Amino acid sequence: MPVESGNSAAARQVKQKRKSHSLSIRRTNSVEQDRPGMQRDMLEGQESKLPMALRSNLLDLFGQIEREFENLYIENIELRREIESLNERLAGEGQTVDGGDPSKGALKTKASGDQTAHIWRYMVQLPLPPPPADISASLDDDVDFSDKDEADGEADGPNECPTIRVATTTLKSHQGVVIAADWLVGGKQVVTASWDRAANLYDVETSELVHTLTGHDQELTHCCTHPTQRLVVTSSRDTTFRLWDFRDPSIHSVNVFQGHTDTVTSAVFTVGDNVVSGSDDRTVKVWDLKNMRSPIATIRTDSAVNRISVSANQRIIALPHDNRQVRLFDMNGVRLARLPRSNRQGHRRMVCCSVWNEENQACNLFTCGFDRQAIGWNINIPALLQEK
Repeated sequence: MPVESGNSAAARQVKQKRKSHSLSIRRTNSVEQDRPGMQRDMLEGQESKLPMALRSNLLDLFGQIEREFENLYIENIELRREIESLNERLAGEGQTVDGGDPSKGALKTKASGDQTAHIWRYMVQLPLPPPPADISASLDDDVDFSDKDEADGEADGPNECPTIRVATTTLKSHQGVVIAADWLVGGKQVVTASWDRAANLYDVETSELVHTLTGHDQELTHCCTHPTQRLVVTSSRDTTFRLWDFRDPSIHSVNVFQGHTDTVTSAVFTVGDNVVSGSDDRTVKVWDLKNMRSPIATIRTDSAVNRISVSANQRIIALPHDNRQVRLFDMNGVRLARLPRSNRQGHRRMVCCSVWNEENQACNLFTCGFDRQAIGWNINIPALLQEK
């Protein structure tokens, strides 16, 4: 009778353990799959004064809500993994290139998830897109803006855009994701905002840190500079935005404003003496720099507001929303238009940012969203103001 060696016996025990372990995992999954039915049976077995038909409808509704939240939870986990992967790639590909002639092209700042900000030189001539449909004719049309995502589709036509791969300068000092960057008037200094709860002011020529602006209790969400004065406004998840004054080189004052009840997603200057702030509390408020005690106008919406933008010439506020809408208001809080998203003309997911480009008559407003699209809009501003 053959005798089994010690090595073969040990190998067989390892295989049996692996097999039993895999079987136990499958049994656990099968129980989890049957959990909603088991919970329903347990709830139906409990005493209740509600009619059976009403109770059954409520149980079905709760089951649908639970499945919806489960899908959102799974999608959130996948998005977090993608963000972590992108951050690792950004950290691995980070590089600094100094020198060159600054006159050969314009400079652009960019915030990054690798805890740095970059300054890029570009000289790009973009092709003129075909003029899109005029949105001023559909100001008050009601469209179903439910939370169901429309089927993703590829954009028509070729997608040929120049890519800038090498930065001229890298600004380092933050300990968290750099979420925004902007130029201080004069073009010699840059301010950055980060999730490390601080904003940094850098000298562009030397890449040295000039000031660290601290005081926010939670992560920063945005920073913006005044177009003609040495003023900076930072917004944060702590429900406040702060105004930093660098007009006097010897005194750097700061003022804190508590006008919102949730995260302040952005606060921006206008060409005049106004600040416009948007928040997850579904409001946008217009403030006068000469008297910031209370807002001079409040816009109330039905969805959280993300990074807003104010046109320089006509001072029209573009509001990107979580519910995929983009709305236009004037400085008095009067609604001017809603950008359509039907017929492949709008975003299919949350709109996270808007920016005006009034120098280009063909596309004077751009928006981007979580549907991985950047859309250019042709806004007929005179027609909007005439019909107001």
